[in-house]
Amino acid sequence: QQPMLNFRIFKYPMFALSSAITMVVNISMFSGILLLPIFLQTLRGISPMDAGLMLLPGALLNALMSPITGRLFDKIGARILALIGLIITTVTTYYFSKLSMDSGYYYMMALNAVRYLGMSMVMMPVQTNGLNQLPPQYYPHGTAMNNTLNQVSAAIGTAALVTVMTTRANEYAADAPLPLAMLHGINDAFLVAALISVIAVVLSLFIKRARPSSVL
Repeated sequence: QQPMLNFRIFKYPMFALSSAITMVVNISMFSGILLLPIFLQTLRGISPMDAGLMLLPGALLNALMSPITGRLFDKIGARILALIGLIITTVTTYYFSKLSMDSGYYYMMALNAVRYLGMSMVMMPVQTNGLNQLPPQYYPHGTAMNNTLNQVSAAIGTAALVTVMTTRANEYAADAPLPLAMLHGINDAFLVAALISVIAVVLSLFIKRARPSSVL
């Protein structure tokens, strides 16, 4: 009668759709969080401090965009924001699949910042739109489910992308030096993340502005 996670909320289509999109975006997001530091520190020999500083502008931009995205959501809804943001996320993730040993530090910093800009246009509007369809008494259940799915998708993304990276690197290592094989493995993992992002782009086309519903 009082479930820890109330799966009845998935009867509301906009909430179910928002959950699917945010899970896909989380999986894609972890490609940057996970693979970039490996590339920078292991292959390029960049210090952990410099690797962290390279990721910092993206995180700051994500935080600064929150109030702006909130105002845009109130005016135009989640669909347009999500579609534009996911296209940006997909394109920038694809460009990360073209990394080389000569990729510039500031180029990667800018590309990562633009990538986070795209993600900032997706996560809050999509989740808020999904929660908006729930009856008020289900808001706590929706928030709890979102938090849980964020953790689950992060774990899935980490496991899947590391598996792709190591498997492909081992295959490339048969014909290439180990650093080059690992580079190709990282690029392939980014490519998989970009393809996963395409799924979210398609799903975003079905977003509709949600209004609170009665209990189903």
